[in-house]
Amino acid sequence: MALQDIGNRQTAGVTLRRLHKSFGAVEVLKDISLTIEPGEFVVFVGPSGCGKSTLLRLIAGLEEVSAGDVFIGDTDVTEKDPSDRGIAMVFQTYALYPHLSVAQNMGFGLKAAGRPKPEIAQKVNDAAAVLQLTDYLDRKPGQLSGGQRQRVAIGRAIVRNPDVFLFDEPLSNLDAELRVGMRLEIARLHRELGITMIYVTHDQTEAMTLADKIVVLRAGRVEQVGAPADLYEDPDNMFVAGFIGSPAMNFFPAMMGNGGQIELGGSRIPAPVLSNPPAPGTPLTLGLRPERYQIRTDGPAPHGLTFQVEFTEYLGSSSYCYGTIGDGLACTLELPNGFRPRRHDVISLGLDSQNMRIFDQSGLRIR
Repeated sequence: MALQDIGNRQTAGVTLRRLHKSFGAVEVLKDISLTIEPGEFVVFVGPSGCGKSTLLRLIAGLEEVSAGDVFIGDTDVTEKDPSDRGIAMVFQTYALYPHLSVAQNMGFGLKAAGRPKPEIAQKVNDAAAVLQLTDYLDRKPGQLSGGQRQRVAIGRAIVRNPDVFLFDEPLSNLDAELRVGMRLEIARLHRELGITMIYVTHDQTEAMTLADKIVVLRAGRVEQVGAPADLYEDPDNMFVAGFIGSPAMNFFPAMMGNGGQIELGGSRIPAPVLSNPPAPGTPLTLGLRPERYQIRTDGPAPHGLTFQVEFTEYLGSSSYCYGTIGDGLACTLELPNGFRPRRHDVISLGLDSQNMRIFDQSGLRIR
């Protein structure tokens, strides 16, 4: 049975206009405006305390808006109850009733809404079939694994035929193997259902693998919105550049030199082409991702940049090397397959200016 056969589904976009949220004198969300298209998978990501879960709860109606408007489709739902918004939410803690069976948990919302028993049974059975829960319908949540309990919570959302799915860090309680499996399940759900999904996580790997569009938040503000590849390759500022990508981008204090060069760690390297280059002598920060270096084994690099090895992390399909460049600047390299340097080895590095990202003293990108 295909997922799209479960119920008659529709989907809706979400629009946030000048949204603010305060708890007393503390403003936790500041002037958030955002458009989520129908059918998009959008991930809110950011460090703890950035406001991502609060923003999701405002969309769900679980928190009152201090100022601004929330639209689902063409309907202003800012003052509507959660039950009238056409949303279904999956929580981090599963929120299952331990004394009810899987079938009863999945159908609880429909029963509370007064739906007929045959309709509830049909929708529960259909959702259980696609979520591989048919053999567990008579079990209690305590008899299930963490991944199975999360699938029950998702099934409870599916049977409601929502316009929008909301996920609040749904995988954070699962171990690493289960997280990967559930990411695949959620991605399959979105692909086959085509329903708008908004997903909150602090894990940028989840954001990169699941999202059509990522919203990066910090301290209650949106730092950047874009497709995963756009945020990775074209960050607007140092925060986004450092948050998106694992291991994080390397940042080095540098200075704009003469003749289109940058002074870095005692070396002079070619600067990238910039539409508005800073004047010689301007302090700046150079960013470079660990995989964007050229490890030279045929002699020293033209600009004389070297890396001293301190520690190598072997991860099977990839390896990372931690050490210093120039005058002791901390640096991480991704190593080519088969290259195993030892501690205190000195590696000659080549840099391609096209791979550099340049930031001013405030952390904003210089393009």
